[in-house]
Amino acid sequence: MEREKEIAKLVNVLRRTSRMALQSEWTGGSQDVAAFCIDQYNRVLARLKEIDPGVGAVFDPLAPGSSLTVAAMACRQLAAYYEDEVGHTGASGDWKGVWGDPRYGVWVDKRAFKEFWSKSAREVEDLGEFIRESIDEWVNQRKTRGKREEGGERKTTRIDPEDTKPQ
Repeated sequence: MEREKEIAKLVNVLRRTSRMALQSEWTGGSQDVAAFCIDQYNRVLARLKEIDPGVGAVFDPLAPGSSLTVAAMACRQLAAYYEDEVGHTGASGDWKGVWGDPRYGVWVDKRAFKEFWSKSAREVEDLGEFIRESIDEWVNQRKTRGKREEGGERKTTRIDPEDTKPQ
């Protein structure tokens, strides 16, 4: 396989591994997932060192007990190292013309969408990451507020499932 094509495939694996690690951490993934992500990063790094020995001067393999966050960060940084060579998105395709569905009157200019996505994909991805990082704080605030309100005066009537009388 030619060098550029293999690097693009490895960078794609890194991006997906990063996304999987972050999502797994957010949803409470197990230690198996962390071990898999760390092993995947280390294998991709080893292959990239064979292809491009200079990458070894910048990146080290991850320790076996690393967290999912560390694995995700390492994957993203290694992918970013090759971003100039492979671009931000690994996808390409026929973007000529428009997508359309005459039943709904929806038409999308493929070229304009591709241009928008190539310029905005990182911002959309960053927004998603911000939401994932902020949701935990938001949930904790809601729980705290709910506990405070439980101690105070109740503002709604309790529902009794045994009560069948109409109100």
